[in-house]
Amino acid sequence: MVKPEIPNNEKQRLEALKSFNVLDTLEEKEYDAITRIAADICNTPMALVSLVDEDRQWFKSHHGIDATETPRDLAFCAHAINSPDSLLLVNDANKDERFFDNPLVTGGPSVQFYAGAPLNTKEGQSIGTLCVIDTKPRQEFTEKQQASLKDLADQVMAQLELRRQNIRQKIVNEELRIKNNQLKQLSYRMAHDMKTPLLGISSMVGFIKEDYSDFFKDTEIPKYLGIIDTRVDYMESLITGIINYNSITNAEINLEKFNVSKEIENVLSKQSDNESVSLHLENCDHDINHSLNSFDQIFRDLISNSIKFTDKSDIEITVSFNEDEKSYSFTYEDNGPGIPEKYWKKVFLLFEKLSTEGATDTGIGLTTIKELIEKLGGDITIGKRSDNKEGVHFNFTLAKNLN
Repeated sequence: MVKPEIPNNEKQRLEALKSFNVLDTLEEKEYDAITRIAADICNTPMALVSLVDEDRQWFKSHHGIDATETPRDLAFCAHAINSPDSLLLVNDANKDERFFDNPLVTGGPSVQFYAGAPLNTKEGQSIGTLCVIDTKPRQEFTEKQQASLKDLADQVMAQLELRRQNIRQKIVNEELRIKNNQLKQLSYRMAHDMKTPLLGISSMVGFIKEDYSDFFKDTEIPKYLGIIDTRVDYMESLITGIINYNSITNAEINLEKFNVSKEIENVLSKQSDNESVSLHLENCDHDINHSLNSFDQIFRDLISNSIKFTDKSDIEITVSFNEDEKSYSFTYEDNGPGIPEKYWKKVFLLFEKLSTEGATDTGIGLTTIKELIEKLGGDITIGKRSDNKEGVHFNFTLAKNLN
């Protein structure tokens, strides 16, 4: 018996094999289907997806044989990986000096015929073979069978490459999740820390107005102090929005049953200036099983915007509800100034604002709503009211199945 030589690129080959994270994993139907087809095409009782590591060959799929691995020194496949560009054909193992006294030939599984197509990575390392085995010598192994075996080996590698890509993607996703959480924690901490100096500025402006008003009553200083107050109010609104955004987007989803109409009415009752709002609910008297906290937050922000961005004393808000097998659908309208169509594409982007004046619009509210709705498996769009009436018109959905 001749022991297989160790390939010159053994270190790189083993690194490539380990990158697939496939050794000692459970059987999978995709690989079993390939070995079954290989045995049928080549008319052999056995077929293997064999992977060669430091000291053994391990079978990801083993058709017609119960063994799951053998020592590397005995492996036909360990010879095959030394010729990655061609099949290893052994027509009669008893007459081959490399194998005639090999225990796999003289004993079980009594290998007499072997054909192995190397499994080559995109980088050129041969990590194993797709092989077919017979218990009797064979002089005929057609070119068509050889070509089919090579094609099936390519399919094995396609499955392994897909597996490796999925592993790499999971690693990248996990790294992004960790970095994203770190960024969110940083922004949350910074937002909280920034509130302290802002409170100090606001307090100082208040002291100056109260204690020194007589000194600058005929100057422009009160105007400048008012500008400072406005800017502080804006920064506080911005910080509160960031904290709220981080809190909402990181919160866990808990499902509970509630009535749509009653909950929207409850949200409105907790809004300041709710006396100026006339609420119209269409087909909303339905019980749904969903995230109550998220539902409240969505309508809290929508109603708050309707109140905040209008100078009308009689605000009208209309909400309609529908559902199908997959989702709950809502339409939200008000009679406020609305959002010009030229802003529709950017209105949901973080920190995008329709106005640069005042401290009310931070460009976070609608972004928070959109992120929350998408987290709940839905989407939100903006459009025109019927008959081109003035006001906002939002359509959004919430997925029923959040698993």
